[in-house]
Amino acid sequence: MRTYDDTFSATKIYPGKGKLYVRGDSKIFRFQNGKTESLFLQRKNPRRIAWTMLYRRQHKKGISEEVAKKRTRRTVKHQRAVVGASLDVIKERRTQRPETRAAARQAAIKEGKDKKAAAESKKKAEKAKTAASAARGQARGGIASKQGAKGAQSKVQANTR
Repeated sequence: MRTYDDTFSATKIYPGKGKLYVRGDSKIFRFQNGKTESLFLQRKNPRRIAWTMLYRRQHKKGISEEVAKKRTRRTVKHQRAVVGASLDVIKERRTQRPETRAAARQAAIKEGKDKKAAAESKKKAEKAKTAASAARGQARGGIASKQGAKGAQSKVQANTR
């Protein structure tokens, strides 16, 4: 005997029972009775209606006690190397004493500050050199602006009022 499932409530529809609904796009829907058809046409969500199979499945209703509880998997911890440091280096650093680690950190900070100060002083010297050459150029009546340096024509002075 051929049975169908209700599109809305997922219950069985036996031969000679139920309603058939064909939508405009030729999709067929089968309903057990007018109640499920009405709820479907109202666009109700069967997962929110307590007596439908979808609701019962979602909320784990009517499941027998024999079904064993799903086992949870334990997470396995792994140690992996980080880019720029191998696993051996990481383990070695971890076993280091805090004093030696702090000393190494201070040395690295000092080195970074020295490098930054050297770059800053070099930048200042470069800036002073360019300022001196620009001042020398202005004293001689040379190029006075960036546009002039690029080769732009100078403004024509108005001689009438």
